Amino acid sequence: MSRYHLYMEISNALTKNTGLTIYIEQFLDYLSVERAASSNTIESYKTDLFQFAQFILKKTQSWEKVSTDDVYKFMQEPHITAMKPASKSRKLATIRSFFSFLHKDGLIDSDPSQNFKTYKIEGHLPNVLSISQALQLIATPLAKSTAPSAFRDQAMLQITYASGLRVSELINLDVGDVDLTSQKVRCIGKGNKERIIPFHNQAKISIQEYLKKFRSQYKNQRSGNALFINNRGSRLTRQSFWLIIKKYSIINGISDKMTPHTLRHSFATHLLLGGAPIRHVQELLGHANIATTQIYTHLTKEFIREEYEQAHPRSKLNNYKYIKE
Repeated sequence: MSRYHLYMEISNALTKNTGLTIYIEQFLDYLSVERAASSNTIESYKTDLFQFAQFILKKTQSWEKVSTDDVYKFMQEPHITAMKPASKSRKLATIRSFFSFLHKDGLIDSDPSQNFKTYKIEGHLPNVLSISQALQLIATPLAKSTAPSAFRDQAMLQITYASGLRVSELINLDVGDVDLTSQKVRCIGKGNKERIIPFHNQAKISIQEYLKKFRSQYKNQRSGNALFINNRGSRLTRQSFWLIIKKYSIINGISDKMTPHTLRHSFATHLLLGGAPIRHVQELLGHANIATTQIYTHLTKEFIREEYEQAHPRSKLNNYKYIKE
């Protein structure tokens, strides 16, 4: 069933129960206005809460009458128990956030979800390259070609590994977002939050070479202020960057490890292995919750022993301190 049809089915069931829907809408407005949540996040919360509301209708038409046992029984529904731990954890987190909002605003007397713990997520550690694999991947474009596009490809790989950018942040960079003098990049992350992230000298050189040997040749009216463009002058897309990563990972025999965010995961892991404080890494990555960053500490002892002394090869750790302006 599509998300739209799910909305319609549940909305019809809730039509006569405005108390349930009004509180959900108030919560979604709070997420949008006060938390600056993305539209995708709000849609996910809406889906979870409408499903929960449909379940609650079997017992009551008021959130005030929902008990801890009701939350437990909902989480034991067959379609939920069949989910992966990460999906179950997200669904429970939605319910907890919702009831916390209602309780803090005085809309309910007690929070029936506060004693629930999140589901343990097992076996879903991010794909991470070794330091040598990351360096070899970055070196591959110009090792294999002197075409102008090779300078672009290397620059994108360099700045991603140097600054831990998300793919969406990378492709949305404008020329003015990169300060080559101070060696800082400005990006807008989730929730429209701005980060200023330093990058090392080798990334600076790669970007300078790209600007001179690719962008200056291919830019046109379609380019606008886009930093990374294709050979038609248009801003490079997420799909195009994924093809670039895939191309060079196949050459290096590491395609099984690669996802669009593998370099970002590697950036974080290598900094932590080198002793960077987790709070600094959290700021660099733009994580709102440190629990998200802590997943990078869940590495095998073998990997830590092998990589620890090498740390992050592209810059001294003290050059990566988060800079607020």
